[in-house]
Amino acid sequence: MNIVASLFRPAQPVPAEYRANFKHLFLDIAWFGLLSGSGAAFLAVYAARLGADATQLGFLSAAPAVINLIFAFPAGRWLEQHANGKPVFWAAITHRLFYAALIPLPWLFDNPAQITAILLVTFVMNIPGTALAVGFNSIFADAVPAEWRAHVAGVRNSILSVVTIITSLACGQILVRVPYPAGYQIVFAIGFVGAMISSSQLWYLRPTKCRKEPPCNSNEAQPVLANDDPPAVLFTDRGRIGNRFYSLLLGINPIRFELLRGSFGRVIGLLFCFHLAQFLAIPLFSIYMVNDLQLSVQVISFGSAMFNLTVFAGSTQLARISWKMGHRNVTGLGVILASFYPILMAFSHDVGLYMITSFVGGVAWSLVGGALYNYLADKVPDNDRPAHMAWYNLGLNGAILIGSLVGPLVADQIGLTTALILFGVVRLFSGIAILVWG
Repeated sequence: MNIVASLFRPAQPVPAEYRANFKHLFLDIAWFGLLSGSGAAFLAVYAARLGADATQLGFLSAAPAVINLIFAFPAGRWLEQHANGKPVFWAAITHRLFYAALIPLPWLFDNPAQITAILLVTFVMNIPGTALAVGFNSIFADAVPAEWRAHVAGVRNSILSVVTIITSLACGQILVRVPYPAGYQIVFAIGFVGAMISSSQLWYLRPTKCRKEPPCNSNEAQPVLANDDPPAVLFTDRGRIGNRFYSLLLGINPIRFELLRGSFGRVIGLLFCFHLAQFLAIPLFSIYMVNDLQLSVQVISFGSAMFNLTVFAGSTQLARISWKMGHRNVTGLGVILASFYPILMAFSHDVGLYMITSFVGGVAWSLVGGALYNYLADKVPDNDRPAHMAWYNLGLNGAILIGSLVGPLVADQIGLTTALILFGVVRLFSGIAILVWG
């Protein structure tokens, strides 16, 4: 345990005034790992067992992106207007309460009706989920000083990987040993507990503020916790037909296209290209592993474990790498490494190369997953985070929708192997573009 703890130990001691925030962020992701490895991981599997077809499963994956595209800007403006309240905490609670609705489904409906209920729950829960997605990036940036973000993000990714692996293995045993469908109900209940406790940690986060000496507008300003604030999420960030619709519906200002001028718009464009390249390939991996490589479920699970263990190991070193290279360079390097995942997958004809591919993918994601949001936070002004994060959320979910639809179509035309290689090359160029123009 001492050896493991040493991997997370930063180069310098964590100031006492930051420790509470860091602790709650670590507990948040640990309990979220319980959800990630249980209810969230097995929901699609349960839907498939109920008889859901490919179209329904595709909607299950695409629904969050559709809702995010519709509500990203209203969520950003709502967060701005309620910056002195606890909107992200309540968004998390409301969003994750819907996991409880999955537990009694076998008692209430037959199989077709359960599928419809799952799709409806997924659709509705992502409305508050959009506010959570937009707002959490802002409160993370406010709760963690810039010089500590790489350390906190790395530890969070490591914790998530470990807890997800353990939970997934445990839930797999539950599903094997407990009769259907009670096993899935237990798994969904575990996920709900993890979701609620994870959300509760957001209540205790406090923002950092600048000391009076030197002045807050100085580059040398040192952030400290606002100890006079109550223990809640108290963050002080401040057309067309679509604009008019949002304004009339929610009483907010029009979409702020002016935010895309300058370097922030360029960064959003580069990250959109990366996410598009990322999600062009993602729908193809499962098909390729099952149909072309004909890997067993056991081998695929070993590859998943290799991926997550590598993410864990790489994340422990993220802070040191980011302090030396900077968040932008680490993000670009991670994207370049991620380009080798689909390319190696295309040439994987045995278990050994598949495991190497999983290893490379884990290294890449330990860099991208930890550095990307820190890189983005560096480009966002402290006093206007929600509106800027809404633009990133829009780009991300647009890339998910386009990539998920276009990737399989391209693969049908040019073949699965060629498509994986092509999408890997697109990832490579997007990583180079981040290094050059980011």
